[in-house]
This record gives sequence, C-alpha cells and structure tokens, in this order.
Amino acid sequence: MLLNHRLFLPYVSCLFGTLTLLGVLCFHFPQQLTSQEFRAVYTTDFARGLLLFGIIATFVLGTAAVLRNQSRGVALTGLAAATTTVLLGGTGVEVGDVEQSPYSLGLDWFVLSLFFSALVFIPLEQYLARRQTPVLRRGWRTDVTYFFMSHVLVQLILILVTAATSTVAAALAVPGVKDVVGALPGWAQFVLAVFVADLAQAVLHRTYHRVSTLWRFHAVHHSSRDLDWLAGSRVHFVETVLTRSIVLLPLLVLGFSTPVVNAYVILVGLQAVVAHANIGVSFGWLEYVLVLPRYHHWHHARHVDYWDRNYAIHLPLVDMLMGSFKLPRDGSWPEEYGVLRLETVPNGIVAQHLMPFRSDREYDDHVA
Repeated sequence: MLLNHRLFLPYVSCLFGTLTLLGVLCFHFPQQLTSQEFRAVYTTDFARGLLLFGIIATFVLGTAAVLRNQSRGVALTGLAAATTTVLLGGTGVEVGDVEQSPYSLGLDWFVLSLFFSALVFIPLEQYLARRQTPVLRRGWRTDVTYFFMSHVLVQLILILVTAATSTVAAALAVPGVKDVVGALPGWAQFVLAVFVADLAQAVLHRTYHRVSTLWRFHAVHHSSRDLDWLAGSRVHFVETVLTRSIVLLPLLVLGFSTPVVNAYVILVGLQAVVAHANIGVSFGWLEYVLVLPRYHHWHHARHVDYWDRNYAIHLPLVDMLMGSFKLPRDGSWPEEYGVLRLETVPNGIVAQHLMPFRSDREYDDHVA
C-alpha cells in the first residue's frame, strides 16, 4: 500500500536528498554543525556509508518518480539536493580532528534521528495503524520543524538544563543517600531512576494541566489533531527546558551514575516516540505495566473524562499511585485528539511559541 502510493517515491527521494545535503555539510563543518556529545556515538565510516546509501536511494527513487510523472517538482528537488551533495564532495570529504567548541548545532543528531525514526515508524504506522492517516497528514510541516529545532538545538538545551540543575542539585545533595544509590548494581539503579524520574515528570505534568499559566505552554503539545511518531516533538521550547530540568534534578540529587542517567535519557526519547505512535496494537496486560500507545493516546483524547488522566510517560503504576489512572477495559481508542477549544492554539511553530505570552487569548477550563 505504502510503496504504491503516488507520493511515496517523490517525497522519500526529497527527504533522502535533503538529508544527504545536510549530511555533507556536517562533513565540511563538523565543529560548527555537529554535537560533540553525539559524535562519540557513531564513526566517520558509518556516516559515509549512510551518506552513500542516501545518495543512491535519492537518485533511484527520484528518477523513478520523474519517469512515472509523480510530483515531479518534489522529486526534482530531492535530485537537485543529492546532486549538490555530490558536487560538494559527497562521501569523499576528508574530516580531520574536531576541536572542542563551547557551542555547536546538533545537525548530525537531527539527520540520523529523522532518518532512522522515519525508516522504522512510517512503515509500522502504515501497516499497524489505529487510524488510517496519510504520512503527510495535517500539521506535519509544523511537527518536522519542532523535530528539527529540538534536535539541532540539543546542545543549547543541554547547557540550559545543566545551568538550571547543577547548582540546585549540589545544594540539595544528601551524601548518605547518594552512597546508597551509588552502591546499587547498574540495572537496579536504572529501574529506580525510571520510577523516580517518571514520578517527578508526572507531578510536573499534572501541574501543567492545573496551573493556567503553565497550561498555555503545554497546550501546544496537546494541539495535535493526529497522533503519530512525529507528534510527540510538538513541545514549546520553554516546556522542553523546564521539563528536562525538573526531571533530571532528582536523578542528580540522589546520585545516580552518569551511565544510568544517559540510559534514561535514551529511554525518554524512544518512549516519547512510541507513546504517540499511530500503532493500533492491543498489548493486553502489558498496558498496565508500561505506557504504550493506547494508554498515552487517551491522555491526548479530546474528551473531558480524560483531561486529568494518564500523566505518566513510563509506568502506569505512577498514575495508580496518584489516582489519575484511567484506561477503558474494552480496548477502545479515542475518537478525537486535541485541546477542547481548538481555536485557542494557532497553527505554525512561530504563532504557537508566541501564544502563551498573549493576554488576549482565552484558554480551556481544562481541569474543574
């Protein structure tokens, strides 16, 4: 079904072409465009192989789209981007030692994340979808822009979060507790870290819903009318920094090891994508143990009975302890998503970022 869609060839070729162009720019300007934290995750040879794959895929898919007269303008855009990539040196660009820099963009993180996320979740959502929606559904440009912003500005976000938490964590640290936590084996630290962080996140999440000033920022996330793997990226920048700071704080105060904290950060990114994904699979009893798509989709339901429910992002147990757990036993899914008053959240990332600061706008009475 997906492979035969008339937009598949041109748009995939355009996506690959654009990513190859961004990728070759990372080869030319690694110090300015790549995140020094993320560079340790992959090798140059791996990046070259992926770039070669992208160039070949773009030319094959783009040429096929042009020959089949399928959105030629989109396909030609991808071909032009891939051609520019080749002219800029392609996989032959030499990369020397990259010096440390106080700040750089995470363009490499954006390219690799978008490529692999799209590669995995677009087919999954086409064949296991709860609701049949096009890949380029309404609002996709806005959500891609959010995805781009959160990944490219990853180092800036890290700097802001570190500045917001390090001093407070040092002041609140209790050496005895840190010693106990530090003595735990790695797997036990990780399980405990997930519970502690999820509890902190759920309390903050409920606060977003109950404090009108904070709701203005969080309403941006709830404005998505269609949930899929990309919709989870729609988060106001202020909320991103605030949430990451407050969730990270107890992990630092309690003394969890750096590898455990890093593993938790990876889990957060993965589960945020999975929880919003348009995957209509019934997981049975596992839905009461882990936050899976149906659980979190009910949190996004445009339904007053669920406006104050399912705040956890990892463990339904947290909501059970908070009294906010609610999941239909009949396996049903929400009929509609979004804020109750649709007109309160405008379209577009710029308007949505300015929205919380406007005094002329009325908002949902989200919690009685």
